[in-house]
Amino acid sequence: MIEPAIPAATLVIFRERDAGPPELLMMERAKAMAFAGGATVFPGGRVDPADRALAELHASDDPEDLAARIAAIRETLEEAGLPIGFATTPTPAETTTLRERLHAGEALGELLNAAGATLAPELLVPFARWRPDHHGMRNFDTRFYLATLPADAPPPSADRTETTRLAWMTAADCLAAADRGDLQIIYPTRRNLERLARFSSYADAVADARAHPIDTITPKVEVRDGRPHLCIPDGLGYPVTAEPIDHVRRA
Repeated sequence: MIEPAIPAATLVIFRERDAGPPELLMMERAKAMAFAGGATVFPGGRVDPADRALAELHASDDPEDLAARIAAIRETLEEAGLPIGFATTPTPAETTTLRERLHAGEALGELLNAAGATLAPELLVPFARWRPDHHGMRNFDTRFYLATLPADAPPPSADRTETTRLAWMTAADCLAAADRGDLQIIYPTRRNLERLARFSSYADAVADARAHPIDTITPKVEVRDGRPHLCIPDGLGYPVTAEPIDHVRRA
């Protein structure tokens, strides 16, 4: 029986380069965090009631998806100070003010009205949906979205509460650093980085996302060659679909 899960959203932000594969914004979570403490992840977090309330103000065929997009935008602003998914990019000063007021507990919708700012959640491209089933642990039903860094976006910065540091890294470099033990990644992050490492541009990633179904992924334990593996379904765009469970960090 699958246990209840907390709706959440994650944003994979691409920064294109003149040469070489694009870089992704990765951030290290504070070690004291209950979920994925000390792990390197993409920006994101749970969908709050205020995200749903803001989504309800707009017509949508999928209110849950819209609320998740809003949560991804809000969490990225809070954690990294990056205004992604805005119709017009706020100035650095406006971004700082929005971030500070979000940290103070003010609702995003009210802040947008006060600043005369408008979200453009359609700029986020659905990429995947993961819903692990950890018995006795906190479970998240997380929607992953892709976005590209606006040319006029300010430099990102860690909030020093939930995130301790951040960096732009290619997917391949992040995987290599994890294999060396320089950073930690959890199972969904590794599988998504392996998929993202195949793309030479944001456009390639978007094309791949649109070419594959976004079915909810719940990893399962299977015995392969006499050894338990944590596995995901084939056919969803992932080049690696199984890993020995004794190698896995699940949360």
